[in-house]
Amino acid sequence: MAEITTFSGKVTEIGGSQSAEDAVADLLSQVGLRVRRVRERKGIPRRVLSELSGVSPRYLAQLESGEGNISIGLLKRVADALDHRIEWLVGDEDPWNSDVQRMAELYRSADRETRKAVTRLLSYETEGSLRASRICLIGLRGAGKSTMGRRIGEALGIPFLELNREIEDHAGMPVSEIMALYGQEGYRKLESDAMDRVVATHDKVVLAVAGGIVAEPGTYAKLLSRFHTIWLKATPQDHMDRVRAQGDERPMAGNPEAMAQLKSILQSREVLYERAEAMLDTSDVSEDAALGRLLALISDNGFID
Repeated sequence: MAEITTFSGKVTEIGGSQSAEDAVADLLSQVGLRVRRVRERKGIPRRVLSELSGVSPRYLAQLESGEGNISIGLLKRVADALDHRIEWLVGDEDPWNSDVQRMAELYRSADRETRKAVTRLLSYETEGSLRASRICLIGLRGAGKSTMGRRIGEALGIPFLELNREIEDHAGMPVSEIMALYGQEGYRKLESDAMDRVVATHDKVVLAVAGGIVAEPGTYAKLLSRFHTIWLKATPQDHMDRVRAQGDERPMAGNPEAMAQLKSILQSREVLYERAEAMLDTSDVSEDAALGRLLALISDNGFID
């Protein structure tokens, strides 16, 4: 039986009837079988696949027989040589006979509006009850999440919460100390738990979350399914100026590359922020005007009962 150390430090046994060794053997067998089937279906001899991938014919033979414990790097080279996604080789779903894989590919290639329409159709029966009247503001630091969240709560007469404050209250220490003691992984665990508590205790709430929450797939998926999400968007310069206006000079202090880093972070996260149900650009907009547009957006989309 395998063991895992939990956040609290306790050691817990996990797993069912299958041992870790058996699970690895099954995975290697699956990967080998799929590599062989892809190669054969595409009519690529093993010798040619070896030349294209840089993996020896002997090792490819071991891989296809389920005896080769291939590294991720080498498997990626094999997948690329086969013009095949690496996740198709290691995932639970077989791409050759899975409707799930086919739908995933269609969804991946669709535009943003089509994706949203599909998501609404697939979750139509449950999204109302799951999200209730919860609103979550997402975006980089300096987007106006705390300011707008507080004013929305006051205007609508519903609670406003900041997830980091919830984390700090439960842990009994600032986020900076949590990060120092437990690292990013420990913080993300507390972040997910705090969100669960908010969902369990509030059907109507406005929540502001840290900008990096979108980088944790499981937590972000939970957020999207339990809250009506609004991305507060702004230019990199606006983000930086607003943080400094709050008296925080850390973004620029001793770091001449701060603006370039901020632009890079924003660019890398835009595709994740775009998964929100709605977006409001707060650049070059007064606080009162932004509030009016947000309240109109909430009303028009029926986010609050």
